[in-house]
Order: sequence, then C-alpha cells, then structure tokens
Amino acid sequence: MLTLVGTDKPGIVAAVTRALFDLGMNLGETSMIRLGDHFTVMMMVGGDNSASDIEEAMAATLESLELCMHIDEIEAHLHRHLIPNIQITVSGADRAGIVSDVTTKLLEAGVNIIDLESDVAGSEDQPVYIMQIGGVTDVSVEEVSESVAGLEEDGVSIRVSAIDTYLA
Repeated sequence: MLTLVGTDKPGIVAAVTRALFDLGMNLGETSMIRLGDHFTVMMMVGGDNSASDIEEAMAATLESLELCMHIDEIEAHLHRHLIPNIQITVSGADRAGIVSDVTTKLLEAGVNIIDLESDVAGSEDQPVYIMQIGGVTDVSVEEVSESVAGLEEDGVSIRVSAIDTYLA
C-alpha cells in the first residue's frame, strides 16, 4: 500500500502512475482525493520490487512534486469487494464529535462502514458539516435509523436509506 500526501498541483496522478508503470508495478485499488489544499493518494500496488526499490525509483518524482510517501506491505485480497447496501447522509452545524458520535452509533447498530466522505460547507461563521457514509449491514434501514435517531436532538440531521445493487 502506497500512501502519498502533498500540496495539490496538476500532474500528481500522471507523474506517480508513470513512475510506477516504468518500475513495472501494477495498480490495484486506489483512492485519490483532494482534501483542503492537499492531494492524498492511497493505492495498492503489486510487482517484484521491494519497498526500497520503490522508494529509490520514486525519489525524483516525489521530490519534484513535494510529496511524502509511506509504504506498508499488505496482503491485497483484490476482487473481494464489499458491496454497500446502506447509505447514511449526515448534516448539521459543525462541532467536535459528530463523526465519532455517528460512527459509534452505526457500529452499535451493526453497520460496517466501507466508505466515508465529509466536507464542511456553509460559512466560517456558520459552518455545516456534511458526511456521506456507505456501509454494509444485515439489519434493516429502520433499525439503523432508530439507532441514530437520538443524535438529531443534538442538531444533526441523519437520513438512512437502502442501496439497491444489481449485479449481473
């Protein structure tokens, strides 16, 4: 697993993936996103190269783009995707603890979170925290809704809905 972080600028994805391709590496699952003014890359890579080979081959690219890289050896388990069957949308006045409160209640309800994206909207004077969560659960939408209902008393709006997935 390669993790890269740096100030966002054009060309990061092209340069990083080209350097890995030139090294003979294959990409697996990836997640690349801009967070604030930074660009973050997480990617599963495979090949016959050691971590030190990758660090050496990527050094010039990392330096030119001012990126920090971290490498973890993992067992990739590609093609074992969990398919989300529940979507949780959260919004409310931004305050410390929203993510912790919501995710704790979801855990207690039996939801396995597989994707979470959040953003702060509104204004500096009145920030609004928005979160989209995709998860997997064996319990009903109604049961998950009941488990998070108490959070609405704290000014957080939470919508829970099923995701219909059709696989051929």
